[in-house]
Amino acid sequence: MVLLDQLRLCESLEGFRLFLNQAAASDVKCVGGFDLPFGLPRAFVEHMQWPQTWAECMDQFAAYSREDLRQFFKAFCDARPPGSKFAHRATDIPAGSSPSMKWVNPPVAWMMHAGVPLLRSAKWTLPGMCAGDPNRIALEAYPGLLAREVVGHRSYKSDNKAKQTTDRWLARKDILHALDMADSRLGLRLKLTSAQHDTLLADGSGDSLDAVLCMVQAAWANLQNDQEIHSTPKAPTQPLYGLPDFDPLEGWIVSA
Repeated sequence: MVLLDQLRLCESLEGFRLFLNQAAASDVKCVGGFDLPFGLPRAFVEHMQWPQTWAECMDQFAAYSREDLRQFFKAFCDARPPGSKFAHRATDIPAGSSPSMKWVNPPVAWMMHAGVPLLRSAKWTLPGMCAGDPNRIALEAYPGLLAREVVGHRSYKSDNKAKQTTDRWLARKDILHALDMADSRLGLRLKLTSAQHDTLLADGSGDSLDAVLCMVQAAWANLQNDQEIHSTPKAPTQPLYGLPDFDPLEGWIVSA
């Protein structure tokens, strides 16, 4: 069972930075699921002749402005044939996620450009990619992966208030019901108060529900790690958190 204690809104990058650093100063272990890509496609990195170690690649990526990056991405895509404009990470296929070099609809590249430096600055550990505080674990999550298990390709959210329809409300209701019944391959039941349930249902943007879906993915990952530690005579030198053997330059979406 996963218990939702509270929803906390970060309304700015500064608020997010403060949250990460406050969590880093806590005595309680934190395992977080973050809905942003942690790495670029290897094909794009090799094309750009950027460093192929993750830390150096992220240093290079963060040093450029978004406009510079947009020009790099656009030139890369323009040179490729229709139907395969973007390069994909290995995790994008099983997760059904957008390529991490995408700068529009959704602009996940900008989410990475803003978020990864803050995680690194706060010394969070990204398993298999970046060593930091062993009690601050950041995992790349993707709420759409878990939501699609329940509602398929039915839309459950929209940033446009005019498109926050009854059908999307019903899709959110179906997702919450499935989580309450532990009806997903993660096998975890989400425990909510009635007020929390109503809040998640009423948020037509889906931001609140997405945060909770990421939390469930992080809880699953923490459980996998606990099972790995207790089921082997010798604990792994690096905690796995349910991640497969993946390319550390690209990263991997937890539970994909």
